[in-house]
Amino acid sequence: MKSWLPFTWIAATRFLREGRMQTMFIISGIAIGVGVIVFMSALLTGLQANWIKRVLTSQPQIQLIPPDQIARPLRLGESVVELSTVQRPSQRVVSIDQWQKIRDRMLAMPEVTGVSPTMAGSALAVRGAASRSISISGVDPATYFKIVRVPDYIVAGVARLTNQDIIVGTQLAVDLGAVVGDKLNLRAATGVSVVLTITGIIDLGSKGANERVAYVALRTAQSLMGVVGGVTTIDITIRDIYAAETLAQQIQASNYVQADSWIATNAQFFTAVQAQNTSNTMIRVFVALSVAFGIAAVLVVSVIQRSRDIGILRAMGSSRRQVLLVFLIQGGLLGFVGALVGAGVGTVGIIYLHATLHEADGSELFPIILERSMYISTILLATLTGVLAAAAPALRAASLDPVEAIRG
Repeated sequence: MKSWLPFTWIAATRFLREGRMQTMFIISGIAIGVGVIVFMSALLTGLQANWIKRVLTSQPQIQLIPPDQIARPLRLGESVVELSTVQRPSQRVVSIDQWQKIRDRMLAMPEVTGVSPTMAGSALAVRGAASRSISISGVDPATYFKIVRVPDYIVAGVARLTNQDIIVGTQLAVDLGAVVGDKLNLRAATGVSVVLTITGIIDLGSKGANERVAYVALRTAQSLMGVVGGVTTIDITIRDIYAAETLAQQIQASNYVQADSWIATNAQFFTAVQAQNTSNTMIRVFVALSVAFGIAAVLVVSVIQRSRDIGILRAMGSSRRQVLLVFLIQGGLLGFVGALVGAGVGTVGIIYLHATLHEADGSELFPIILERSMYISTILLATLTGVLAAAAPALRAASLDPVEAIRG
C-alpha cells in the first residue's frame, strides 16, 4: 500500500508506529508547546492591536507645530546688547509659517496617508453660573475625522461641526450641566466670544481629556484665537506607524516646524509594545528549546532500543545516509504533526477566551487576529526543530557498526 514511498519514509513511519506510546507522548508535548505559541501570539497581537487602535484613533501619528519662541539678543545699531538674565518668552498662539505649502508638501509624500490643519487653543466655556477652562481644537471635519476618529467616540448626538456647533467631552458636559442641543458661551483670551450649540458629546476614555476637550469648526477657532487664516498644528497619518519617529525627524529637518511622533509622545506605551514583542519572541524560543530536547530524548532512546534493527538494515545494504534520513524524517514528522495539532488547540483556546472575556461595557476585550503567516512560521519552526533535534540521534544511528549492533 505504501510501496510508492521511499524506503527511508517507510522505515521512519514504521518505527513511529511501533513505538506508539513514545510517539503519542512526544506529539502531545509538541502540540502543547505549539498551542502555547499560537495562543500567546494571537493574544498579544490582539491586545497590541487594541491598544494601538485606542491610542492612534484618538491622536495623530505625527503632529507638526510651530517651533518654540526663544528670547533673542537686543540690538542697538551695530552692537548687540546681551542681558545677564534672559527670560523665556511666553508662548503665544501663533500660526505655522506658510502652513499651506507645508501641508501640500506632506500630501505629496508617499509615506503620508492623511493631512489635516487644525487650530488649538484655550477658552472659557460658560453656561449659566457654571464655567470651565477648556482646550479647543478647531478642525476641518472632512480631513480631521479620518485622522482622529471622533465619530467613533460619540456617545450622544452626532459628529457635526458647522460654524455654530461644538462637540464636548462627557465630563465637561456633566460639569456644565449641559446636554445635546444646549448653548455654550465660549470666551477666549483675545476678548472674542461666541455662542455655540452642542451637537455631540464624546468619550475619549480618559477623564482628564473628557473634562477639557472641545471640538469646533476650524474657522470658529481661528476667530476665537485671533489668528484668522492660520493654524497651530498640522496632523498627519502615515502608512507605517512604526516609522513615525524617523519620518518626523526627516520632516523637521526639512521644514521650519517641530514634528512630534506618537512614538515620542507615548514613549512608555511604545516601550510596553516593544516589551510585548520581546516576550513573545522569548516564549517561542523557550518553547522551541523544550520541544527540541523532548524530540531528541525520545529519538536517543529509540536509537538504543532499535540498535539491532539498525544493524540488520545496515547488513541488508542500507547506507549510512539512508539510516541518517530515517531518523531525521522521524524528527520532522513528529514536529510537523505535533505543530498541526497544537495550532488547532491554540486556535480553539484563543477563540474561547475571546468569547468569554469582555470589556465592562460588553465590547470585545481584544480582536482575534489569526494571521496565516503566524501558522506557517510556527509549523515550519516546529518541523525544523524536529529535524535539528533528530540530528544527534540520527548521526549516532548512522555510525553504528552493523556487526556490533546485531550482537547487541
